[in-house]
Amino acid sequence: MVERLVPDELWELFQRVVPDAPSRPQGGGRRRHGDREVLAAIVFVATSGCTWQQLPAASFGPSGATAHRRFAEWTQARVWAKLHRLVLDELGSRGELDWSRCAIDSVNMRALKKGDLTGPNPVDRGKYGSKIHLITERTGLPLSVGISGANLHDSQALIPLVKGIPPIRSRRGRRRRRPDKLHADKGYDYPHLRRWLRERGIKHRIARKGIETSQRLGRHRWTIERTMSWLAGCRRLHRRYERKAEHFLAFTSIACTLICYRRLVC
Repeated sequence: MVERLVPDELWELFQRVVPDAPSRPQGGGRRRHGDREVLAAIVFVATSGCTWQQLPAASFGPSGATAHRRFAEWTQARVWAKLHRLVLDELGSRGELDWSRCAIDSVNMRALKKGDLTGPNPVDRGKYGSKIHLITERTGLPLSVGISGANLHDSQALIPLVKGIPPIRSRRGRRRRRPDKLHADKGYDYPHLRRWLRERGIKHRIARKGIETSQRLGRHRWTIERTMSWLAGCRRLHRRYERKAEHFLAFTSIACTLICYRRLVC
C-alpha cells in the first residue's frame, strides 16, 4: 500500500523538501514512524476522503492522530508548496510545460465547519463555502493555486495568482514564470486587469460581457475545466472539512502535485 501510494520517484522528490526530524537529546520515547509511511497515510486521506480517525493504521503504521500531527507540521513548513514546485521544475526541465496558452478559473466548495477564508456563497443560497482558484498551462497542469471565501469575486484573484506562479525551470534558458497568453471568462472582464497583464507582457484573451459568448473561448479553456474534474478525484476536496485555511490549501496543493506527478511518470 505504501509503495503504491508513494512510488520511489515521488519519495525521492519528497526527501528533498521534507525537514529533518527533530532530535531527542534525552532519548527514550516511542519510535518515530517513517516519513514515507506517514506521507502514504496523508495521500490516502486526501484521495479517499476519509477522516483522520478512519485511517487504517494496520495498513500504514501511523495512527490517524500521528498522521494529522505530521501533516500539520509539514504544512507549517510549506512542504506541499515546495513539493509542487519541485515537480513543476522536473516537468519544465523536460520541456513538458506549454506556456503558450494558460487559463484561469475557480470552483466553489461548501465549507461544512466554516473557518478561515470562508464566506456566504451567492450561488448556493448563501451557504458558507470556499473557492479554489487555479491557473493551468495549455495542457491543464496546475501552475498556481489559491483559496478564498466563496463570496470573493473571481477578478480579485487574478493578480495574486499570476504573481504566485513560481519561477520554473525550462529546458533551455532562464527560469520562467509568465505565460504568453492568459485565457479567462467574463468574470475577469475588467479594464484594470487587462492593463495589468499588458504591462507585464502577457497577452490576454478575456471574454467581454454582453459582446462575446463563452463558446468560442471554451475552445481553449476546456483544459482547465478538465483539471477541475481531476481535482475532484481528490475526494478530500469534495467538501471543505478543515477549519484552518492552510490545511485546506495543503490538500489542494497535494492534489495539484499528484496531477503533475502523473504527467511526470507517464
